[in-house]
Amino acid sequence: MSTYDRYVSPVEPGTWDVPMAGSARFTWEYDDGRQRLLDLYQKGKDKQWDAQKRIDWDLEVVPTNVVGLPEEFNPLHGSRVWDRMTQKERDEFGLHQGSWLFSQFLHGEQGALTVAARIVETVPDLDSKFYAATQVMDEARHVELYDRFVKEKIGTYYPINKDLAKLLQESLTDGRWDLPYLGMQVLIEGLALAAFGLYRDMATNPLVKQLLAYVMQDEARHVAFGRLALKDYYAQLTDAERKEREEFVIEGCHLMRDRFRGIEVFERLGLPMDECLEYVDNSVMFKTYQSLLFSRIVPCVRDVGLWSEKVQAAYDDMGVLDAARGDLVALMRQDEEIAEDYDRQRYEAELATRRAEVDGVIAEAAASS
Repeated sequence: MSTYDRYVSPVEPGTWDVPMAGSARFTWEYDDGRQRLLDLYQKGKDKQWDAQKRIDWDLEVVPTNVVGLPEEFNPLHGSRVWDRMTQKERDEFGLHQGSWLFSQFLHGEQGALTVAARIVETVPDLDSKFYAATQVMDEARHVELYDRFVKEKIGTYYPINKDLAKLLQESLTDGRWDLPYLGMQVLIEGLALAAFGLYRDMATNPLVKQLLAYVMQDEARHVAFGRLALKDYYAQLTDAERKEREEFVIEGCHLMRDRFRGIEVFERLGLPMDECLEYVDNSVMFKTYQSLLFSRIVPCVRDVGLWSEKVQAAYDDMGVLDAARGDLVALMRQDEEIAEDYDRQRYEAELATRRAEVDGVIAEAAASS
């Protein structure tokens, strides 16, 4: 069966073609590399892994509640729309919500794959090309594993969210080499990393927790890459050039804020759109959720030097300015440790199983002698 047959609403077959501007840049300087980026490149090589082997795909998932959250975490819980639903309708909503969420994760990773390849082409520095090349492999692995998860554990796909598509298009069509960095490494990857972290920490389903933890181990490096590379470059910009990037950040953040409202699910199920959005936009839980989604973006924007009063005012208006106090280095270190802890737990469980098998054989031999 073709993937096109699995979409909940028709998707035009063929490719989505985004015209790209700018130059492919070569450098003949092979010795001048920033040690921080070269260290990140080494880590990118050392941390490669196989999605088919590292993840326990035999773990079960409930399609109507993929993440395994209590009903109270549903965005419409407590609304009149929710109260009017039968249990069957609520289960259907849960199925579509899971399909929509992980489809957006999947499409975002394909966007990251394409943008990372674009960065290899356009960035002028060899150390950045080196690291971006490892990210291309990371993103290919993420597309592979999210596709397998959606296909095998949920069964249906949602088309790409229009806000995500717009920011991807704007990141790719601008001829300036740093815009794909800013759009993808800081905004799209930053939001995705925060979303992955929220679901990793709240999920009760073991497969979902494991999958997100391993993806986040890679994504933390990607955000660090954008932060390191852009901080050096933006320190050299004129005021006018910096202002252009800040406008891009503000527009991109508004697109990212609206990305996770779930409009496509409301449309697909024929729910009253205005009523649903009014409830979601004003719910305390969703406002908290939105603010947490910016926990990785805001401190990164601050760190790369795009921190004018206008940017701060925009974040204040969105209710996410406090996220600037976040410690990105500490968060990324935590992401690494959580993934390594999953590896350790799995190794210990496999070792215990093997020991039990050996003990069983010894016991049988002793009983028969």
